[in-house]
Amino acid sequence: MTTTTTPRPDAGSARSPRTDLAIDARGLVKHFGSTRAVNGVDLAVPTGSVYGVLGPNGAGKTTTVSMLATLLRPDAGEARVFGYDVVDDAVAVRSLVGVTGQYASVDEDLTATQNLVLFARLLGFSRTAARSRADELLEEFALTDAAARPLKNFSGGMRRRLDLAASLIDTPPLLFLDEPTTGLDPRTRAQMWDTIRRLVAGGSTVLLTTQYLDEADQLADRIAVIDHGRVIADGTADELKHSIGASTLQLVAADRADAPRVCEIAESILGQKATLSPEAARTTVPLSSAELVPDVLIALRENGIGVEEITVQKPSLDEVFLTITGRPAESDADTDPAAHPSSDTPSSDPTQEARS
Repeated sequence: MTTTTTPRPDAGSARSPRTDLAIDARGLVKHFGSTRAVNGVDLAVPTGSVYGVLGPNGAGKTTTVSMLATLLRPDAGEARVFGYDVVDDAVAVRSLVGVTGQYASVDEDLTATQNLVLFARLLGFSRTAARSRADELLEEFALTDAAARPLKNFSGGMRRRLDLAASLIDTPPLLFLDEPTTGLDPRTRAQMWDTIRRLVAGGSTVLLTTQYLDEADQLADRIAVIDHGRVIADGTADELKHSIGASTLQLVAADRADAPRVCEIAESILGQKATLSPEAARTTVPLSSAELVPDVLIALRENGIGVEEITVQKPSLDEVFLTITGRPAESDADTDPAAHPSSDTPSSDPTQEARS
């Protein structure tokens, strides 16, 4: 059941909590046997934002989320959620967060409606309110037609949508979404993006881990890249893109025979080494300032050279990811120990995953 509490003075803390941050974590460490899954993670997540967390498989994303959501106890470091310590004030933290993990926490033998009503009742909804909220969520996630079917007859994508719906029964101030759109079709994925935007517009904060770089680019106000259990980059999408190099100017000659001359003129004006793709008649050259683009076009016109296509291309998040981590993003499930509960890794209760 959701409870409302008032933050108490943190007299015993070595530092004062940041009231402008939904999450303030410093030096988080977590071991699983000899494996150091998280190795000193620092995160500062502003209230009312979408904060994206990217990283290769096994980077420590899921383990970090599990510690912030009080599902795992940190071995070192500290973290606060809206000023509450995740260890000392775990009960208060759980009343403020919702968690959707990588694996469904719904009951296979119950119908979609029964699952949502069960979660709502556990959160303190009346019988009538629980049914009403379940109907609203089933409609939002396009599951109304399957409402009376047992989950064992659902596809993987349908189960994922129901799991997401369960986490939104009682809209929490802070929502942890651990790779929420994995396995969803493009239409449902876009619907989930709209849901996330709606939640933030309503005042919630979202921490989103994802392997889809376009998802982080579309949704996240800030992005942290985690690798080997540490945050190795943090910033807006544009800041991260800018950190690995300038934008590029791409020109395609209208007449393929003019392509070498286009390349030569672009180099002379921009002062950068250009590359030419003869097959596509495409010239690509680093662009230090967009103000120089008109100069290139004027020079081409003065030389009687036509251009079929002109594009100013920023580095993509894929390029950022590859440059920073040294390997491409992967779409497989995270191999953090916390992502695969075992006998020596605490597993989360389904009711707590829906909303602690």
